[in-house]
Amino acid sequence: METTEGPVLLLDSASLWFRAFYGVPSSLTAADGTPVNAIRGFCDMVARLVRARQPSAVVACLDRDWRPAFRVRALPSYKAHRVDTSSGIDPSDPSVGGGPDAEAAPAELGVQVPVILDVLAAAGIPTAGAEGFEADDVIGTLASGEATRTVEVVTGDRDLLQLVRDEPTSVRIVYIARGVSKYEVYGPEEVAAKYGVPVGRAGDGYAEMAMLRGDPSDGLPGVPGVGEKTASQVVSKFDSWAELITAVVDGGDARLSAAVRSKLVKAAPYLTVAPEVVLVAKDAPIDWTGSTRSLPHAPADPDALAALAERWNLAGSVDRLTAALAGRDA
Repeated sequence: METTEGPVLLLDSASLWFRAFYGVPSSLTAADGTPVNAIRGFCDMVARLVRARQPSAVVACLDRDWRPAFRVRALPSYKAHRVDTSSGIDPSDPSVGGGPDAEAAPAELGVQVPVILDVLAAAGIPTAGAEGFEADDVIGTLASGEATRTVEVVTGDRDLLQLVRDEPTSVRIVYIARGVSKYEVYGPEEVAAKYGVPVGRAGDGYAEMAMLRGDPSDGLPGVPGVGEKTASQVVSKFDSWAELITAVVDGGDARLSAAVRSKLVKAAPYLTVAPEVVLVAKDAPIDWTGSTRSLPHAPADPDALAALAERWNLAGSVDRLTAALAGRDA
């Protein structure tokens, strides 16, 4: 049974700091000229979200591997076009989504991510990651395992719409694609209305629609000739992915037209592996930093936080973050 306390706010951290980097002027620097726009923007975003959503806990979820081996084995094209080992992020650093290759990102952002993590630690906001998994998988594991509190996932990634649910506890997506000040909150009803999938299984339906539709930004080919509208119509006729695949394989199911079934049959090798790539893991082995799982109303290390604010020219943003966590006016 859900409690009346505030939600657990799960941050898709990279989604926030990428948006901060591109949304805040690069002219903001520390005394030595190091850019701090992503750090300041990230802190301000979290402060605004804490004030708006009134959470009982905040967890910054991290990529330990932005292109996990199990997904690449299933579908070699997965994020293949994003690989850029000459990027400014150290590919050996798991805290910024490392692994054998690093996702293309400007060096000016790469140098700021460790400082963001230092600020989170000093402020008392825990981080969560899982070796060999993406932040999406960490979020999926934490959200699916929450038995008492509501969960709100902050992200600009539509993939996480697959997590929405009402029972046994509510999971909502705080979608920030248009910015933190213009976020949208998605639950099953909103996902069903926007994407035409069944409200009773909106999360699963969205994931299945995404598998059929594909996503070029992630290297997911989808089914050639099947767009979002057709995909949602197909998904709406079946109660599960397994039932749909059975209809494709066996044939003769009146819910599939001959033309659509022909397209799905041709894409059968992709459809076989798509769930392993698209569905977020819900059993990732979480590793934590931080000693508390509740909202830190006071910094875990005030001296360290003050030193970071001084060193990196973050005083205003850090003040706003700590005030929001403490429930004070900035």
